[in-house]
Amino acid sequence: MTDSAPPPLLETDVLVVGAGPTGLMAGLVLTRRGVPALVIDPKAGPTRESRAIVLQSRSLEILDQLDIADAVLDAAQPALRIQLRGGEDPVRADFALQQEGWTPFPGAQIFEQSRTETLLSQTLAAEGAPVRYGHELVSFAPTSADGGPPGIEALVHGPDGPLRVRARWLIGADGASSPVRHQLGLGFEGMTDDATFCVADLQGVQGAPDDAISVRFGRERFALLFPLGPGGHARMIWLHGDTHPEQEPALAGAREDLGIRYEEVAWFSAYRVHHRVASSFRSGQVLLAGDAAHVHSPVGGQGMNTGLQDAHHLANLLADIADGHLDPSAIDRYERERRRVALLLIGATDRAFGVIARSGRGTAFVRRRARDVLAILAPRLLATRFGAFAGGLLGQYRIHYHPVPRGEPVPRWASEGAVGRRLRPTDENRAALRAMTWQLHTYGGEAARPAVPEHVEGPLAFPADPRGRLRADHLYLVRPDGFVAAALPLHAGSAAVSDVDAALAAYRMVR
Repeated sequence: MTDSAPPPLLETDVLVVGAGPTGLMAGLVLTRRGVPALVIDPKAGPTRESRAIVLQSRSLEILDQLDIADAVLDAAQPALRIQLRGGEDPVRADFALQQEGWTPFPGAQIFEQSRTETLLSQTLAAEGAPVRYGHELVSFAPTSADGGPPGIEALVHGPDGPLRVRARWLIGADGASSPVRHQLGLGFEGMTDDATFCVADLQGVQGAPDDAISVRFGRERFALLFPLGPGGHARMIWLHGDTHPEQEPALAGAREDLGIRYEEVAWFSAYRVHHRVASSFRSGQVLLAGDAAHVHSPVGGQGMNTGLQDAHHLANLLADIADGHLDPSAIDRYERERRRVALLLIGATDRAFGVIARSGRGTAFVRRRARDVLAILAPRLLATRFGAFAGGLLGQYRIHYHPVPRGEPVPRWASEGAVGRRLRPTDENRAALRAMTWQLHTYGGEAARPAVPEHVEGPLAFPADPRGRLRADHLYLVRPDGFVAAALPLHAGSAAVSDVDAALAAYRMVR
């Protein structure tokens, strides 16, 4: 009796498990960077459910870097403000106004996950890297052939039977229940909310503004209404006390307590909310991103956006390593930078929303008092410097990656406030940022090219920063993901060799 032939073998640089927004973003960035990537998913095609619906400013900046932001803007429903009180005298807090000048995409765009997946998957297919839907990961193991670089070999089951996939890296973007994370044996630390979220897509909602996120306060409940389209098409999210609420009783409670009036229910769902972060985002050549690495409350509209940005960060980092621009050890930066973002998001956003949204008379009493205060203070606060700060947090463009570990001395090249922050896209530099390359920039000044590797472009000269955040007497090293890696002081138009060498070494750039 002879053994049957082994399954056919596919080879690629990166195997991406999961074709949600996170996995699709990873596959598209890798493809744009010229790195072979294979995205697989057991489902038949892009999800048909709306699920996550909000795209924040930073996500639009990333999509603009991929030259597909206009496709979103053409079809999305913009949400430019928060309405705190309705009726004849509505109170609105305009957060988009506070984001103007800080991002080319102020406000939030309501663009359902189903459409995000369709756009990304169609773009991947048009570029010759179609998603392999109907393919499910069975298992994977580390491998290193003939003393070569480490990698993984995965067993995948597809419509035509099993096949093997050999890759240098595996990205687990396979959701909150992530089989990849489970096979790695990584913890998923955090908590499960003791209340239940209800979500309903409604038609003909009375008093639902088309361009604002509406906040509703009741005697015992709190809800948010997100605009999905004109004519009162909205998504309502609220917390419910029952563990397994049924559609009609849950909606009846919302109608009675919140005064919600609508014509039709298009979709209803209820689920427990988890606030969890994986104990590690990496194990060898396997990395986690999106919901596989962290899960959040849906209320703040941050979860899908965080996953998109995980994928964008990670794919650019892997592409730099694959191209020989960075040492393989530079992969450590992914967990150091992105896990901290996930922890901050849970600490600052999820738990705050969980408290304010919780049902019950005690919490409701505090909310009603807070509602009256917010109706007076919120518009005024947004008109101050706090408004710009809050707008940046909501839009996720105020992320700060510390270039050196906390507690260590800060070198001169890392001492400017712009270092570790995303570079603001402008009409002048947006074309350069779309290249997703390492670059040298000047803003209002001139600089000689220092001794940097050939793949680093520039110096590229741009007009002075009108906000004064970027100095004319500095040369800025910009990462492919659009973050400022270093600010090099200039003397007589040149950066000090020691500063340049130290910055390149910190990012483990190959020379």
